[in-house]
Amino acid sequence: MAEPSPDGANLRLGVIAGYAVAGLSLAYAAMLAIGLATLPSPETPIQDPWFTAMELLILCIAPAMVAQAVGLHAWVPAERKAYAQLSVVFMGMSALTTCAVHFAILTLSRQPAFAGGDWAALVFAFRWPSVAYALDILAWDVFFPLGAVFAALAVKGPGLARLARNCLFASAALAFAGLAGVPLANMDVRNIGIVGYLLLYPISAMMISTILRRHALLTRGVRESDAGGTHAFRE
Repeated sequence: MAEPSPDGANLRLGVIAGYAVAGLSLAYAAMLAIGLATLPSPETPIQDPWFTAMELLILCIAPAMVAQAVGLHAWVPAERKAYAQLSVVFMGMSALTTCAVHFAILTLSRQPAFAGGDWAALVFAFRWPSVAYALDILAWDVFFPLGAVFAALAVKGPGLARLARNCLFASAALAFAGLAGVPLANMDVRNIGIVGYLLLYPISAMMISTILRRHALLTRGVRESDAGGTHAFRE
């Protein structure tokens, strides 16, 4: 029995979400570059408005990652759906954790009741060690690479699919490598992961969106052809 094709709405979700991940990540990289270029000194954290823009972009990127994982799950064949479902779960865990961290930073860290405490830096600062930094590492160096690995295992096929699969594996490997910064107490090592989730993952997201778009066009063409043939037969 032939396996049913995913409907167009599921594929469009994956297509739009993947392109959104790529576009928003590019905007985030631009804000990061400007923020670093305008630092008064290397020891100073990134200043507003760049910092706030980066936080807001993360709150948009994370749900888009989950949405593409759902679209990917709809597309993959039955024997790969378990991998795709695990990707949805881990991408969701990554998104939930990082969104909670950055929403709290945007809203609570600027309130006098929180900002005035001597302990505030231990909770909100993106300097090691802090609660916010530890949770963000959990999101991007543990949950995210697990999601990327299972997404790679779900993608089947040659050509562009193989490129996307390899890009996902490389993205996950770099994110996992960044986790070494924790036992080494060296966050410069952790920055290795940035290449994985800010550069390679958006590239793989664009590739997957292209694959899903092609499949959607092909499926629509086949259905229109079948409908036309049925109509002609009836006439």
